[in-house]
Amino acid sequence: MKKEITEVKLFCGLIYRDLDLLRDATRTLSKAFGPLDHESDVYDFDHTEYYESEMGTHLVRKFISFEQLVDPLKLPNIKAKTNEIEKKFADKEEDQFKRNINIDPGYMELSKIVLASTKNYSHRIYLGKGIFAEVSLIRKENKFKFLPWTYPDYAHPLALAFFEDMRSILKNRISQ
Repeated sequence: MKKEITEVKLFCGLIYRDLDLLRDATRTLSKAFGPLDHESDVYDFDHTEYYESEMGTHLVRKFISFEQLVDPLKLPNIKAKTNEIEKKFADKEEDQFKRNINIDPGYMELSKIVLASTKNYSHRIYLGKGIFAEVSLIRKENKFKFLPWTYPDYAHPLALAFFEDMRSILKNRISQ
């Protein structure tokens, strides 16, 4: 017997500096994926300097989640769309784009958080269309636990609080 794939809760992690840009990007994301149903508090993105050469200093992190559940098989298309949105808000210098906002989509099932990436690594699985996925947080002992490769900003207390709230929203939605 074939088991049906359950729809999942879509979210995006955002790294940015400019609040007006965040508002514009969030409106664009809502047009693409539907209304938001939850937002995290903002916190400093100071776990790495990886984005500073492209996006500048004093970056902050925020998470948003969407009301509409999605088919997890659409993650490559969703990541391609968020890459387009990043380009829309980027500065073009010569033949290169310099992002002003980083948008990383992922999804939640009750038992895990999955992130999309364009970068391959030993713990990532290729989904197609140049997109990889990784399980970044797992649910164990009634809380989300990070894995050896989990980005430090996803293990931040404000991120974990956001994911707990998002999980409650998903759980209530599933039980209806």
